[in-house]
Amino acid sequence: LLMVAGLEKYFQIAKCIRDEDTRGDRQPEFTQLDLEMSFTDEKEIMELVEDMMIKFVEKFFPEKKFFRKPFPKEKYGDILEMHKSDKPDIRPDKNNNDELAFLWVTDFPLFEYSEKEKRLVSVHHPFTGPHLEDIEILEKSPGKTKARAYDLVLNGFEIGGGSIRIHQRDLQERIFKILGLESKVYEKQFSHILEAFEYGAPPHGGIALGLDRLIAILQDEPNIREVIAFPKTGDGRDLMMDAPAKVSKEQLSELGIEI
Repeated sequence: LLMVAGLEKYFQIAKCIRDEDTRGDRQPEFTQLDLEMSFTDEKEIMELVEDMMIKFVEKFFPEKKFFRKPFPKEKYGDILEMHKSDKPDIRPDKNNNDELAFLWVTDFPLFEYSEKEKRLVSVHHPFTGPHLEDIEILEKSPGKTKARAYDLVLNGFEIGGGSIRIHQRDLQERIFKILGLESKVYEKQFSHILEAFEYGAPPHGGIALGLDRLIAILQDEPNIREVIAFPKTGDGRDLMMDAPAKVSKEQLSELGIEI
């Protein structure tokens, strides 16, 4: 919506809360560097982030050495075939923490089949743009459609991901229909963005980088909790705030909330 409104670009450091399963490299609450730009493409975004990463590491972690500059780029299918993982650690010596092996992974599938939901779902999110040459096969061969998406991997951890977004209403509606959404459903949930697209939205894209995970890797910490103030426990509790906790009826009533 900011792109549609004419804001050419924005950068924000955002606190995110997500329903994550607690593992060593993730937390329910984390921090992202989020950026979005108009009239851009994959190449510009990746070059911008790569330049930022190199300057950041060289200034604050000069003891670290880059495995390769510029960062290598590999397609999702090739990476899976070579490493059996979409976020491989490509360091020759995986025990050398002073070596940083950044890797761009591109050309993800746009859709994947969910056995649980028995339908196609988005690999990233439903606003991810398809490759331009694949638009004509969207309905005919959705499984072969590639996404204009990219991940940044560091030493076997995904530290960022983004995409070029859809900015046309008709294309966005086609994606919703392939995902099995009825028009009354997506009209209700996404009418604001669909209407905004009618005013001439510029092509735009972005990326979000997980700052906590990046700092944990650069600090040689095996667990992301070591670089977060007041982290959550393994079962998602905040010990300082004693949360989650029961809420009184008086508090709910005051806020107009019903359970």
